[in-house]
Amino acid sequence: MCTAKCSRFIAGSLYPLAFISMVCNVLLFFPDWSVKYVKDDRLTPEVKYMGGVVGGGVMVLVLALFMHLTLRQGCCANRCGMFLSIAFAALGAAGALYSFVVAMLGLVNGPYCKYRLIVWGRPFKGSSEYLTQIDKWSTCTEPKNVVELNVGLFGTLVVVSSLELVLCLCQMINGLVGCICGANK
Repeated sequence: MCTAKCSRFIAGSLYPLAFISMVCNVLLFFPDWSVKYVKDDRLTPEVKYMGGVVGGGVMVLVLALFMHLTLRQGCCANRCGMFLSIAFAALGAAGALYSFVVAMLGLVNGPYCKYRLIVWGRPFKGSSEYLTQIDKWSTCTEPKNVVELNVGLFGTLVVVSSLELVLCLCQMINGLVGCICGANK
């Protein structure tokens, strides 16, 4: 496969992944579909790091837009354009890695919730065993179903950011090949 077609495929694949990443992060701000927890500052800390919006979303979207726009103009058909795609792919890889790390921390530490009737905190922090012991999920009484929400959305962010990271690394290799050998359409 020629380098320009490979870049086009990667750019097209990154758009929906970046969108999914941003949507997952935004949904994490509204456990129980309420803004009350945002107002009261009772959110899981990893949600506030915005790994899905900043890392897996904007930083990856910058790469996809660069590749899409330069391919349209034929700029990637030269070595300079392919060299720039390596730099943008490194930026996208850094963003995807940031999103991955934040999502993994969110999964490992568990949600911020109300437990023991009046205590707010992270009852599962330091032990990721809760991920396999679904009967312990009822420990969190408020927000309703917060454990399911966090596991589902942070799990999705882990998968999406992994795919983004692989695609960004592939683009770095593709850009290197295009830079050394010349880009082919």
